[in-house]
Amino acid sequence: MKSAINNIVFYLLYGVWYTLSLLPMWLHYLMADVLYVIIAHLIRYRRRVVRKNLASAFPEKTEAERRSIEREFYHFFCDYIAETVKFATMSHRQMRRRMTFEGTEQINECMARGQSVAVMLGHYGNWEWAVSIRLWLNHPTAAIGHVYHPLENVAMNRLFLTVRNRMGSESVPMGETLRWILAAKREGRPSGLGYISDQVPVWHNIHHWVNFFHQETPVFTGVERIARSQNQAVFYLDVERVGRGYYKCRVEPITVEPASKSPYAITDAYFERLETTIRRAPAYWLWSHNRWKRTREEFNRRFEVVNGRVIERIKA
Repeated sequence: MKSAINNIVFYLLYGVWYTLSLLPMWLHYLMADVLYVIIAHLIRYRRRVVRKNLASAFPEKTEAERRSIEREFYHFFCDYIAETVKFATMSHRQMRRRMTFEGTEQINECMARGQSVAVMLGHYGNWEWAVSIRLWLNHPTAAIGHVYHPLENVAMNRLFLTVRNRMGSESVPMGETLRWILAAKREGRPSGLGYISDQVPVWHNIHHWVNFFHQETPVFTGVERIARSQNQAVFYLDVERVGRGYYKCRVEPITVEPASKSPYAITDAYFERLETTIRRAPAYWLWSHNRWKRTREEFNRRFEVVNGRVIERIKA
C-alpha cells in the first residue's frame, strides 16, 4: 500500500515538473523574477543566515557592498530553481551549449590509463547541471557518477534521481561511495565520481579544520581518504557563470598522485580553490547554508579524539 502511494505521488510530482519544464527558458526566468520578490522580500528566506555569513566572510566590505551581494544571491538562487525545473526536459545538445567544460581531456587521459578520478566542486553556480560533465567524457566503459545524500521522502528522492540521471551520470548514495568504486574496479572499469564537498560534517565526523573565509571551518575529508586508498586522481571543478543560464566549468588538477601528498593537503587545496572561485563572483555560492554553525571552541568543549575517533566527553 505504501509503495503504491509513493508511486502515485512520484508520477504526480514528475508530471507537474515535466510539464513546467516544457515552458521556454525566458518564461522560467520571468517566473524566477517574481519568485525573487516572494523569497527575498516577503518570506525573507534565511535572511539572517545569509547576512551573518556575508558579514563573517567579507568583514572588509561595506554594509552596502554586502547588501548588493545579498540581492544578487537571491536573484541567482531563484534562477537556480528555475534552471533546475527546466533541467527535466533539456536535451543533451542544449545542456552542452549552456554548460561547457574545459580540461576534461585530463580526466579522459587518466581513465584511458586505468586510473579512477574524483572531481570536487562546491555549491556554486548550478551544481545540479554539473552532472552534465558526463557528456564531455569519452571513455566507453568508465563508471561515471555523482555522490548525493538520499532524501527521506521516497517519492521526492526518486523524482530528483530521475531528473539528475538524465545526462548519463549515476547517482551514488553517500554511504555507498566506496562500494560503488570497488564494484567498478572489480569489473575492470575506471570510475569518475563527483563530490560536492563544502557541506557541514556532523560532530563525530570532524577530523580536520581549514581557514575558510577568515574562519576555522570543519570539513569533510572522506574524498581525500578514498582518493589515497584507491589511488584516484583528484580534480577541482572551477565554475563560472558567464550569463543567465550559461556556465563555463574548468577542470583543474589537484593531484594525480594522491599518496605523494601530505595528510589533508588535498582537502586544503580544494578549499583554497573554492574560496578563490567564490571571491571572484560571491553571489553564486549558497550563502543560505549555515556553513559555520559548528565552532572549534564547542568541539573542544564537547568532544575529544581518541585513536583517530571523535568521542563525546563524559560529563562530570
